[in-house]
Amino acid sequence: MMAGQVLAGRYELGERLGVGGMSTVVRAFDERLERDVAVKLLAEHLADDSQFVARFRREALSVARLVHPNIVQVFDFGLDEATHRQYIVMELVRGQSGAEILRDEGSLDVRDALSIVVQALRGLEYAHRNGVVHRDVKPGNLLRGEDGVVKLADFGIAKAFSDESSITQVGSVLGTAAYLAPEQAAGEQAGPAADLYAIGVVTYQLLSGRLPYEAQSLTELALKQQRELPPRLDELNPEVSPQLAMAVDRALALDPRQRPASADELRHQLAEGARGVGRDPSSTRVAGPSTSATSVIRERTGTTGVARAPVQQRQPRAPRTPRRAPTAATIRPAATRPRRRSGAKRFLGGLLVLLLLAAGGAAAVVATSNSDQAVKLRRVVYDDVNQGVDAVKQLVSDNTK
Repeated sequence: MMAGQVLAGRYELGERLGVGGMSTVVRAFDERLERDVAVKLLAEHLADDSQFVARFRREALSVARLVHPNIVQVFDFGLDEATHRQYIVMELVRGQSGAEILRDEGSLDVRDALSIVVQALRGLEYAHRNGVVHRDVKPGNLLRGEDGVVKLADFGIAKAFSDESSITQVGSVLGTAAYLAPEQAAGEQAGPAADLYAIGVVTYQLLSGRLPYEAQSLTELALKQQRELPPRLDELNPEVSPQLAMAVDRALALDPRQRPASADELRHQLAEGARGVGRDPSSTRVAGPSTSATSVIRERTGTTGVARAPVQQRQPRAPRTPRRAPTAATIRPAATRPRRRSGAKRFLGGLLVLLLLAAGGAAAVVATSNSDQAVKLRRVVYDDVNQGVDAVKQLVSDNTK
């Protein structure tokens, strides 16, 4: 569609704002409400694909109910009958995306970077509480307006995790590769923890000007995530405190269970880390597998405090120690091994009671032993039950000594 055309008899299209693999975003003017808006148009070559159309409409349905200062608001969606184009009408954010900020500035100081990330985390917390996972958090989807307010955009592949009829099944991978959590890269179901991993990557990039893992393919990324630990942020940027570096490290943990429990918790940890408060930044890094403790060796050179930041190798899972076969040195002689008295006493005591009850105290036959190997039978006959009980107790005691 060309600039000047009117979509759905209402939206006059203007300049193009961005292009993605699935859609194009253009500026438009809502003639009915007399305001500027952003219109997302589904790519023409996907218009006849029912799956992509369903996913496109899913974005509108998922996000339309999310009303939050840090989430781009959806106003309308539908199908333009004249052009047969699916569209979504959204709030227009005048400003820059995180990708444009990185392009222009390379990296940000701690205050500016955390301002962007903290606002994005507020939006994520709200979305997660309402059952929506973004699944494509990246700098290009963080829009900072001219007023400094940051909004999360493009829930185009978002998944309402309470909806069992998701068109994105386990095994399919969506999202920009560099920001994919390990579970996403493996084709597993992505939950809120995957968004926290992605925001950890964004934080790392904003503060260092580089990605934690530089990879040319999804396979290479997955291998690096499993085998390597990225350099700590305080090794790359001397303005980053060790506590803040550890907070970002936790967001980048391989195991989703090791990441913060919520976006609010991560926001709190980042804020505390920036103040130099938080978990003791010792040598153990939580970005590694839960079964290993990876030591971090930080080498600093010169007097500037700028660190050499070699890529640390993840320690493999420690193999299980096989059970050793007993040797002559570890086998105790029979004469020195303690006898299991309590079991024998319980058994013979129970046998005694049963026999006495059955015989009415007249007689009992008890198995006794006068050596470790020989077993003999002794008949015990008493007219008085108490005498019989005492006698058998004595035999049991003698037998178990």
